[in-house]
Amino acid sequence: MRFSYNWMHELVDGLDVSAEELGRLITLKTAECEGVEPHGAMLDDVCVARVLTAEKVAGTHLTLTTVDTGRYGVKQVICGAPNCRAGMLTAYWPLGRKTVRGVESDGMLSSAVELGISHSGDGILEFTGVEPGTPLAGLRPDTIIEIDNKSLTHRPDLWGHYGMAREVSAITGRPLRDPVDLSLIPEGPGVINVEIRDFALCPRYSCLVFENVTVGPSPLWLQYRLESVGLNPINNIVDVTNWVMAELAQPMHAFDLDKIQGDTIFVRAAGDGELCEALNGTTYTLDPSNLVIADADGVVAVAGVIGGGPSSITVATTRLLLESANFHAASVRKTSTRLKLRTDASMRFEKSQDPVNTVRGLARAVALLRLVSPGIRLVGGLSDSWRQAAAPAAIDFTHEWMERKLGRAVAEDEVAGILERLAFGVTRANGSFTVTVPSWRATKDISIKDDLVEEVGRMIGYASIPPVAPSVPSRVPPLQPERLFQRRVRGLLTAQGFTEVFNYSFVSEAQAAQLQLPLSGHLHVLNPIAAGQELLRTSLLPNILKNIELNRHNFDDFRLFEIGHEIHKREGTLPEEIPSCAVVLYSKEGDGKAGLFELKRVAGVMMPGCEARPMEARVFEHPHRAAAIWWQGVELGRLFEFHPSIVETGRAQVLYLNLVAMLAAQPGVVKYTPARRFPASDFDITVAVAARGLAADVLAKAREVHVPNLVDAVYLYEYVDAARGIRSMTFRFTLGAADRTLTSEEISSAQEKLRSALLSTSNA
Repeated sequence: MRFSYNWMHELVDGLDVSAEELGRLITLKTAECEGVEPHGAMLDDVCVARVLTAEKVAGTHLTLTTVDTGRYGVKQVICGAPNCRAGMLTAYWPLGRKTVRGVESDGMLSSAVELGISHSGDGILEFTGVEPGTPLAGLRPDTIIEIDNKSLTHRPDLWGHYGMAREVSAITGRPLRDPVDLSLIPEGPGVINVEIRDFALCPRYSCLVFENVTVGPSPLWLQYRLESVGLNPINNIVDVTNWVMAELAQPMHAFDLDKIQGDTIFVRAAGDGELCEALNGTTYTLDPSNLVIADADGVVAVAGVIGGGPSSITVATTRLLLESANFHAASVRKTSTRLKLRTDASMRFEKSQDPVNTVRGLARAVALLRLVSPGIRLVGGLSDSWRQAAAPAAIDFTHEWMERKLGRAVAEDEVAGILERLAFGVTRANGSFTVTVPSWRATKDISIKDDLVEEVGRMIGYASIPPVAPSVPSRVPPLQPERLFQRRVRGLLTAQGFTEVFNYSFVSEAQAAQLQLPLSGHLHVLNPIAAGQELLRTSLLPNILKNIELNRHNFDDFRLFEIGHEIHKREGTLPEEIPSCAVVLYSKEGDGKAGLFELKRVAGVMMPGCEARPMEARVFEHPHRAAAIWWQGVELGRLFEFHPSIVETGRAQVLYLNLVAMLAAQPGVVKYTPARRFPASDFDITVAVAARGLAADVLAKAREVHVPNLVDAVYLYEYVDAARGIRSMTFRFTLGAADRTLTSEEISSAQEKLRSALLSTSNA
């Protein structure tokens, strides 16, 4: 947001700090100043000059002139402008001597573009009724103070110079000058009727009608001021509306009244599919979520965003309808986002403007229009439709509370003085304050007494408050079991060489369709933050696939995991969020079998003794590589490989776990077991199994046999001879007693029992 230092000078009497110092003070007490830069620095040297002679330079578009500058004497100047001619009065800029096409030229005859007055560069400036040597009227060097827009989001009043001048007045102690004369608003009824269908979307709509309007370029002082703050001059009528917006933060719009059908302005929702041909030449298709301004024939503007082209001001306009309205901030923001159109007006309305400001804006426009369109006349009185909101409640606090909150002593008179300079109403009695909030601060900014502490604090300067640690004793609250558990899972996975990824909780319809996840099961986001993020995820897998696709271009193999929430619909209540964990192994080489066993091992690290039981594959899983993970008698997730059609290059295996169920299945208190004092005995047994036999089934059979002193039984490996149709598995068993060393007879007996049990499994 650009603020003119000259404009501030006009609104704050006796302002005597430099622009640089003012920028620093604004940063410390109001909003962040991003920079201070000069504008129009050359204008002190520029003056009016008369062209005495003008001769074309042969073979060029240039004109050789002699000019009477008054201040600098007679100069010879080369000019390339098409309107350069003898006898005209124009602007002379003493840039110094240079040679152009072999001809010496001393200085420059300047256009509005070259002097930073406007974007119009059709030719050099032309004046009448002034003498050579005269400074350009109303044009003097300025300094622009650039304020960060994000610092002003909560302060709609600061989106205009008058609001910022109010802050400067409070900071410097200089009196504020109000540029608005409300007596310019005529008495009596307006000639245009206003019908607002929903006051929640349009709290106020005010307008005036003018006749005998003359449309043309604005005076240079007006063009220069608008250009300095980043607004393009267009014509005198539109420029006045932009001036009011830049000064009072009140957007306005001017309609050619002869192009408005009927005698009533309607503020209503758009019809489904209704069209609006806008000022920018684009035709927008609207729906009932868009608020519009309409006449008897249809839409003439999109409320708060952009005016309509057919009703715009042209040089033929003689009657004028001047609108000054207030619209609901969220409604304007949604319409602007849907149309992909942000304007200077919409950016201000999105901040929650003050409904009281609409009539002030019209009064200021009346004064300006009389300056730029001589002979303009008001017709009738003010058309003003609004539902006056309840006045903001007064805020009470005590002086002792204010000092305690601030953390330093501050006199009662100083507190009252600061608030009064900021235009708050202050009543005091016995150390207590009752403060009324001005309308322009009540829309979004000030509502509780803590907000007033900030007002006093920023004005006295936060640097004046000694940094003292809070005296209230505090203790660290106990960590949630869920958080501790998830932290432990992260630690285990990172220790196994996995890298954590973080994804948004949003997916696109295309991502859900890729895994055939039903769209009906997803929650739809009304206002997606970006395209492709319109659904809340019901699984971590769509974004995990995205991670695989992005990383496979740079790595031949990698390990990833994500801990996040699945979000599932629930009828009549808030959605259910299920903490889940997806662990991924990817490799471009191999058949993927090693990856499945590695993830089974990782699952065993997190859940000792867990089992992988084959399950029917889902559509996105490899048809022969899908299993359920069971632990402590509970199914906790799945182990699978993505279907080759999903991951086309390489192979990706996934361990997917429900962390809620996994936490619930954690064993209770683990008792200390002393180290074994006596040696244990290991032996291996190899057994033939069916083509698709499971190691878990074999081990389960072994555990059913009562074998005294059996400490452990684990699967080691398998051997497959496809040519002979042989498949065998090897298991290792460990025997041991806590109080003695087992005898060879006991070991042999156990071996025989286990061998018999495994052989019976093989025969079965």
